[in-house]
Amino acid sequence: MRSSRLLSILLLLQTRRQLTARELADELEVSLRTIYRDVEALAAAGVPVYADQGRTGGYRLVEGYRTRLTGLTEQEAAALFLVGMPGPAAALGLTAQTNAAELKLLAALAPDQRDRAGRLKNRFHLDMPAWYAEAETSPQLSAVADAVLQDRRITIRYRRWEAPREVDRTLDPYGLVLKNGSWYVVAATETGMRTYRVSNILDLTPTAETFTRAADFDLPAYWQDHLANFDEARFTAEAVVRVSARLAAKMYDVSFPQLVSAVRAAAPEPDGSVVVTLPIESVPNAAAALCRFGDGLEVLEPAELRAELTALARRLTALYGPENGPAAEAGRAVP
Repeated sequence: MRSSRLLSILLLLQTRRQLTARELADELEVSLRTIYRDVEALAAAGVPVYADQGRTGGYRLVEGYRTRLTGLTEQEAAALFLVGMPGPAAALGLTAQTNAAELKLLAALAPDQRDRAGRLKNRFHLDMPAWYAEAETSPQLSAVADAVLQDRRITIRYRRWEAPREVDRTLDPYGLVLKNGSWYVVAATETGMRTYRVSNILDLTPTAETFTRAADFDLPAYWQDHLANFDEARFTAEAVVRVSARLAAKMYDVSFPQLVSAVRAAAPEPDGSVVVTLPIESVPNAAAALCRFGDGLEVLEPAELRAELTALARRLTALYGPENGPAAEAGRAVP
């Protein structure tokens, strides 16, 4: 809308002090002719905007002029918590609203405050996904976010890790949480509050029904309790392992939080090795997680985990042994 564009031009000139017609056109994605008409409309409305001529010229506001027309729209206000996080804003379909809200915030600041805000934006960057992982994308995220904001009930087709793999659920979505590049929706169901990974939602249908959320619900507090309960539920057993001196000296390079914290807290043996106790989810899961350390880590207990690692080693030997290698395949192909 033209009124929104006129306000954007005014705020841009207020925050950046001087811009050429081309810079304004590129910023607002309109033609130069449109910018010329809009600036004339601002001047006709009494806004003290003028043009400096020459190579270093451009549109400016009279020194000291400040507008208080910085009211946020409903969507811009909702997008405020994403200012400085372009990735999540884009994932939720709020890039334009976030940019507009940020511009209005900057326009409301005094010049020295605005300069400091600009330095912070250019010198600090938030990157959500963990190393060696990419942020998840889901075609359902925007619809989930809209349902969260509108308190609208949804029905989903969800893929989970246990049988039956695909299930239908009706949810009252209370909130969205972004953790390490993955989005989760916290929702009320017939059996209580549950958490669903948005990327596992195969299909989503908004309903015509709205729901009334519990007045005392606290999303951050719920999420912290969920994380604590999740760790308590998934770690069902323990393993005693011996970490070699060589591996213990490289804990700063290891991406295994439970092992790192246990080794750092333990006293080393005379040979430099460390014996620690680790929480584990299951024997197969622990075997897959620990085998990557090779001979730098030895499982002492339980016997079932040692047996699982022995069986895994035998399968790998059979797979990669000389009798099954490329040379052996080539030999068998000779008539």
